[in-house]
Amino acid sequence: MTQEFPATQHAIQFVGADQVVHNPAKQMYPLGPTQLLLKSEACGICFSDTKLLHAFTNHPRKSEVLSGLDAAVLAEIPSYVPGDVPVVPGHEPVGRIVAVGSAVKHHRVGERVLVETDYRHLPTASSNAAFGYNFEGALQEYVVLDERVIMDPDTGERFLIPVSEGPSASAIALIEPWACVEAAYAWGERQHLLDGGRLLVVVEAGRQVAGLAELVAAHAPASVSVVGAADPGSVGAQIVAAELGALAGPSFDDIVYFGSDAATIEKLGPLLKPFGVLDLVLGGTPIGVPVPVDVGRVHYDLIRYVGTTGTSAAEGYARIPAQCELREGDTVAIVGAAGPMGLMHTIRTAVSGVPGIRLDAVDVDDARLTHLASVLAPVAAAQGVPVSVRNSRTEPLQPGYSYVAVMVPAPALIAQAVDLAGEAAIVNAFAGFAIGTMAALDLDAVATRGVYMVGTSGSRIQDMKAMLTKVESGQLDTNVSLWAVTGMAGVADALESVNNRTSGGKIMVYPMLHNLGLTRLDELAERLPAVAEAMDHGRWTKAAEEALLASAS
Repeated sequence: MTQEFPATQHAIQFVGADQVVHNPAKQMYPLGPTQLLLKSEACGICFSDTKLLHAFTNHPRKSEVLSGLDAAVLAEIPSYVPGDVPVVPGHEPVGRIVAVGSAVKHHRVGERVLVETDYRHLPTASSNAAFGYNFEGALQEYVVLDERVIMDPDTGERFLIPVSEGPSASAIALIEPWACVEAAYAWGERQHLLDGGRLLVVVEAGRQVAGLAELVAAHAPASVSVVGAADPGSVGAQIVAAELGALAGPSFDDIVYFGSDAATIEKLGPLLKPFGVLDLVLGGTPIGVPVPVDVGRVHYDLIRYVGTTGTSAAEGYARIPAQCELREGDTVAIVGAAGPMGLMHTIRTAVSGVPGIRLDAVDVDDARLTHLASVLAPVAAAQGVPVSVRNSRTEPLQPGYSYVAVMVPAPALIAQAVDLAGEAAIVNAFAGFAIGTMAALDLDAVATRGVYMVGTSGSRIQDMKAMLTKVESGQLDTNVSLWAVTGMAGVADALESVNNRTSGGKIMVYPMLHNLGLTRLDELAERLPAVAEAMDHGRWTKAAEEALLASAS
């Protein structure tokens, strides 16, 4: 490390489950040849940070990397902190590269960058590595990254995306959560059997089998295994077990079930691999009772349930939409709309440009709903989108929505969303449930009404770039979602506010400000009037950010 950098720095660290500390003297790491030093300009607080804080070693992204990099390489990276090693959180940052090692090839000093933080090429036991989880994040003044980690091995793209000097640090840092919202709609869905995958067919006694040969002919799996019938539909299947209980999972990319037994459906879910599809072919007989579904896997593993009341397996796959995107004429309900991520979903819906769309923004906190209405109403009015902001405790929702997005990780709300969903509706389980979280869902709605439940986790480089283009072109001001600012001294309060769902929007941390406590934007007129004067009718601006940083200099 050259003399221009300090020997220690201020950092936020999670040192155990529900143990957060503000360390004013965290050691600065020396740079290795393939490493670079990023100076944190700003970093947002995310509800996912609180999930890491609660789970710590039990979080799927805090565990060790299993492949993609050798253990010897990982040992050379000081910011790799799996298991019970203290971690610096923070995965919504913007920063500037201030030093590079001698072998760094694709990054240069002086670049201002947006950080793609989801390392899908580095799997863990039940997820993947990520910046701010098993690699140190940006809630510190400086963070070390390794070029062997932050390059996409398939495309050669950088995970540090260059950005211009124009937007505020907050506007750029907020791209990461906005990109997660974008991914929740833009993610492509598989509408057929996985080519070269593993297919399991389960047939109840007396059930008619149809449509299977059609599916296999169009997209051939590498293997077809059967429980309960010999080679149904003449697809070259192999009988693998007389009883379903003999199978262990996750083992299959696609499962087609000809039957209606709730207990059997419950057993099939765990057999799906990540990105797997379970097709329920009810054959005219309803399930009749709710079925426990691991909604954590819907969100993190992107498993999907489809179905039909008929006898053809092809009908279930035919109902899968190409994307989770809003559609013309959709009636949309956003549940948990007044929280930080809910606000983003409502704004995105209002500015989507989709013809004929209508929006109900739903929450149970009147104060947060008032704040949401003040932000959303002028945007929706300018776009001509009819909007209702309502408290569902006093104004219950009625069934028939064609799109329901759920922000709150409560299994009962996912079940309610399925009940509210109308014909061919999409239920977007955006809330990040832990894997293993079970919700009793009406899967008859999947087969009868064609309800399709989706979930996504994190964002991709293309989502980040799409949002960056909108920000740098002036099409979207991500600062519309900012509710409060803080320095390092207020991070613990910020985490508590996010965890308790009392925040009315995103909270931005400026790591170079050591002593600033959590400050809502509507408090600035009293606490920091010069900063408040630089805002635009209560909205955060680059000028306000500059005034805030100047106030501490």
